[in-house]
Amino acid sequence: MAEYILTAEDYYKALKEDKLMGLKCTCGAVTCPPMKVCDTCGSEELEVVQLSGKGTLRTFTVSRVAPEGFEAPYCPCIVETDEGPWVPGRLNVDADAATQDLLGKRVTATHYVLPADKYSAGEMVAALWSIEG
Repeated sequence: MAEYILTAEDYYKALKEDKLMGLKCTCGAVTCPPMKVCDTCGSEELEVVQLSGKGTLRTFTVSRVAPEGFEAPYCPCIVETDEGPWVPGRLNVDADAATQDLLGKRVTATHYVLPADKYSAGEMVAALWSIEG
């Protein structure tokens, strides 16, 4: 049985340092967030790699109702990283001014911390994607 060579704890710890980590397979595919096996071929032959933290904004939405710990409105998004994986996060823009013109824009990852609430096991860290330039 495969072991996690990049645990969720290690992934989030690195993300807190603005390092987006993933797993590279012998087939060449990169997986992020981390899994036990390659997302493309199912192999367990993986190595931990640091991704560039850059990519292209593929989709987002404006959330006007926020769960505990969030302030509305905000923009959850999905970014296609330069290395291939599509990574979720939050888009660092004025949600009231966000338009479809943002799709396809180049973005860079940092992070943000979601505070613990009564439904979670503690604080969480997620990618915060900012438009380049």
